[in-house]
Amino acid sequence: MRLYTLGFTRKSAESFFELLRGSGAARVIDVRLNNVSQLAGFTKRDDLAYFLREVCGMDYEHKPDLAPTPELLKAYRDGRISWDDYEARFLGLMAERRIEDLPIQALMDNACLLCSEETPDQCHRRLVAEYLQGKWGDIEIIHLD
Repeated sequence: MRLYTLGFTRKSAESFFELLRGSGAARVIDVRLNNVSQLAGFTKRDDLAYFLREVCGMDYEHKPDLAPTPELLKAYRDGRISWDDYEARFLGLMAERRIEDLPIQALMDNACLLCSEETPDQCHRRLVAEYLQGKWGDIEIIHLD
């Protein structure tokens, strides 16, 4: 199974969609908590679903169960907790939610996890991919940033 990841921050629409189109991924799985904000630009939920279908021939799914809680995200963004704390808490949240048991395995095959962070280093999309890799095994993770 291949699982791609991509963030949209600091990418033009052209570079974003070219990365996706060139990847070979079949769908984008949006793992953002808030995908309707004006700050999302061309990746606002309904616009993104349209662009993915028309520009890339890809499907779109929003999976908020793969996002942090609003409280956890806010604590990290406000600087009240470190990245290490955030990572540990988010890993615990995924284990508590048992995301590996959600009916998502077929959906993940040849999919791209989408979030806003520019790179995967300090982004929960990487944590989701690595967590599932640890639970399901045979996953090749490819970061498109």
